Parts: sequence; C-alpha cells; structure tokens
Amino acid sequence: MATATQAPSRGRRFRINLAYPILIAAGVVAALPFIWMILGSFKTGAEIRHIPPTFLPDQPTLDNYATILQDDNLPLAIFYRNSAIVALANVVQVLFTSSLFGYIFAKFEFRGKNVLFWFILATLMIPFQVTMIPGYLILAKLKLINKLWGLIIPAAIDAFGIFLFRQFSLSIPGELLDAARVDGASEFRIYRSIVLPQLGPALATFGMLTFMFNWNAYLWPLIVLTEQKVRTLPIILTWYSNQHSDQLHLTMAASVLVIFPVLIVFMFTQRWIVRGITLTGFK
Repeated sequence: MATATQAPSRGRRFRINLAYPILIAAGVVAALPFIWMILGSFKTGAEIRHIPPTFLPDQPTLDNYATILQDDNLPLAIFYRNSAIVALANVVQVLFTSSLFGYIFAKFEFRGKNVLFWFILATLMIPFQVTMIPGYLILAKLKLINKLWGLIIPAAIDAFGIFLFRQFSLSIPGELLDAARVDGASEFRIYRSIVLPQLGPALATFGMLTFMFNWNAYLWPLIVLTEQKVRTLPIILTWYSNQHSDQLHLTMAASVLVIFPVLIVFMFTQRWIVRGITLTGFK
C-alpha cells in the first residue's frame, strides 16, 4: 500500500526535476538575444565587429549612450513623449471600455446580447491587413493623419479585452451587486466601487499587455504618422538603424533605450500579471 502511494510522488518528482532544466534552457535561449543586445550596447565599434565575437565587453563604455543622447538629429525626448501619450492613453481607454462592456455582457440581460457578443468576438478573426486600408481612409476623412489621435481613437474598443473582462466578471456574485442596488447605489457606482476592485489582476495583466503592444507597435504608426516630429520610438529606431547601419554598437544602445520603459512597467506589474494569468487559468 505504501508503495502504491509513493509511486505517484516519485513520478511527480521525476517530472518536476525534468521540467526544471528544460525550462532553464528555454529561458536562456529566449533571453540570450536580449542579453547580447545589452552587452553589445557597452562595446566599442571595433569590439562589436571583432571575429570571433566576444560575449562580455573587454572595455565597457557609456560613450554609445552619450552619443545617442547628444545627437541633435535624434530628439529622444519628443519621441518618448509621443510613444508615452499613445501607449498610456490607449491603456486608460481600453481598460475602461473593456471592463465596462465586459461587465455589461456578464451581468445584464438585453435583446440581442449574445448576437452582439459573438459579433465582437468574430472581429478577432479578421486580419489587420484587411482593415488597414479602410481604417486609413477613415482617418484621412477625419483629418487625423499625422496626429497622435489617429493612433488613439481607433484603439478605443478591444474585442479580446471585452471577452477577458466578461469572463472575470462572471465570477462576481450577483447577490453582492443586488445588495448594492438595494442600498441605493447607482449602476456606475456599483461598477466603480465593487466591480473594478474585483477585476484588479485582470486590469493589471491586460493593461501591461496593452502598454507593450502600443509601445512596440510599428506598422500602423508607420502608415498613420509620416512626419518625423510625431513619430513613435519603434519607427525612429528603424530610421536610426538605417542611418547607422555600420555602427551596431549605437543601434544596440538605441534599442536598449527604447525598451527600457517597458522593462520598468513590467517590473512594477509582474506580480499582478502572474496572478491575473493564474486566475484566468482557474476560470
């Protein structure tokens, strides 16, 4: 009997011990390009072109960052501002609309609810390339080309966000909402004071994903923003890389500066992201 109960635990320990080296190896492979980019940003131009290549910089230097920050043709402050405005504005509006519509689809009954919800989900199946030209023509009619609003207004509604928050909102007890209505709370007060606190992990997870997506977006901003002064960081990084194609050390330093804000945001929201993903799995 003891052997029967011990066998599963031994098998489980074996699987865990086997999983650790596999996950570590996969993590190293995934992080290696990122680590190489950071280390390369501290190398000189001669060292980064050295054959065979060196992994750690022989003489670490900050000259690459100084060169980029002092380049008059690369006003990073303006491009940081543009990217921050687009990313933060989209995070705020998408979290508001997705959580509100997700709560409505989860807790309210109205005619055509299921049809409308499945129609919203069906938009996830449409490739971006199909709506790219119609979207551009609409923005041109609204005179939003070369304006940051052209990247903000079309992103106000997110179908996946509505689906995600609907699934989370289904777990909120209806009795809790009814008790608030009996106490005289308005529907928006219920949403703000009861529903949103219950959606904290989902808000952090989806907010981080939305921030990363908008901060790293390239194709749509490249189409909408044709003037240099309103462009975002990923577009400028490509332009800078083309201008300095033979200076990889400068390109790597510029890449680190572009992704640095994403790393900061991830560090502060990591705990909530893990919790949100875990709760999503439970649901």
